[in-house]
Amino acid sequence: MRSLAALEHTMERWSNALWTLLIPLAHKQHDHADVVRTLYRECDDRALILDRRRVLVPNAFVIELPPQSHQQLASTSRQLGAHLSSHVRRHAAEQGYIFAGPVAVQLIRVQEDTVGRFRVRSRIAPEGAGPLGR
Repeated sequence: MRSLAALEHTMERWSNALWTLLIPLAHKQHDHADVVRTLYRECDDRALILDRRRVLVPNAFVIELPPQSHQQLASTSRQLGAHLSSHVRRHAAEQGYIFAGPVAVQLIRVQEDTVGRFRVRSRIAPEGAGPLGR
């Protein structure tokens, strides 16, 4: 039981670190779940209705970060990706969505000045394909 509590505490620290980096101080009053909500919205907006019982949603997500934010998160990016993937899987289960393959969330660095805090890209990736289709 202690190991589960320790794991939960660690995941909470990573999540808080992500929110601190992605949400500027001027916007602290906004909900800290912007990234998770954006992932949910990607699923909802890009859902493909296959039949009455099957709705296929993206399973490969890439969160594009400005260089400074990515540098600060680089050491924990895999753990954060796993944590965010679990949020996506939970949302899909609640909505009755299905995936074409495993859910993966990857944080990458982009050089563009067009990325403010973050940008999320998603796609439906078959089994064995990574978030970027590699």
